[in-house]
Amino acid sequence: MTGEVGTGKTTLLKAALSRFDSTHVSTAYVFNPLLDVLDFLEFVLTDFGITPATRTKSGMLIQLNRWLVERFRNDGVCVIAIDEAQNLSWELLEEIRLLTNLETSSEKLLQIVLSGQPELDEKLRNPMVRQLRQRVWMWCKTRPLTDLETEAYIAQRLQAAGATQLIFSPDAVQMVHGYSKGIPRLINLICEHSLISAYVEQTKPIHARVVAAVGQELALDQRPFLISSTALPDSPESKPLPEPPYIGQPVSFEADLTKGI
Repeated sequence: MTGEVGTGKTTLLKAALSRFDSTHVSTAYVFNPLLDVLDFLEFVLTDFGITPATRTKSGMLIQLNRWLVERFRNDGVCVIAIDEAQNLSWELLEEIRLLTNLETSSEKLLQIVLSGQPELDEKLRNPMVRQLRQRVWMWCKTRPLTDLETEAYIAQRLQAAGATQLIFSPDAVQMVHGYSKGIPRLINLICEHSLISAYVEQTKPIHARVVAAVGQELALDQRPFLISSTALPDSPESKPLPEPPYIGQPVSFEADLTKGI
């Protein structure tokens, strides 16, 4: 899963992991991939609830494999989710590929989810990791919200907070979208500051003037938001390079996860 900064990748990943039945699905969530191989294996084992018996690579791999086989025999599913995966070193990417070789004669023992910024897409296009790329069977992208989605997003967040009347005027919502470029994290930031400013001024509902003042205060109008070309829906770089079909490898495809954030 890839997407521009602030489009909700971590939120989506944590939401998905939290919905798994812990009695059936075991998960290890790596939130900081700036690790060497031994630290990575130790982190994964510990997050799976396994106490490493040794700190050698071979020892931890043997221990992990035995645990995965035991989980498989009990119809368990094991998932490693790696956030900020664009920061993975080339060495660690190769180790992750090798972890996908942990399997029985008919089934994979481990599912791996990589989540990161558009640079992850660019990294996976490197010939050095072409074997790993061929093993990716699902591609998902988060994208900035449209103006209508921004309006619905703000309304949903306010409703969840208990709002029962109009808080942001329509022109204020449009200005929030203009300053945020549809990035949920920036939408949250602008709306939060606008609410505080409107409270101080005792202004109700919040008009575009308040949002404009907040945008200038945050220097959003002076600092255009840069979006990687791979995050744009109409950009050629946003499409994963086609891979030849391999036996047993499903065709890669993209899904837009922005809806419903």
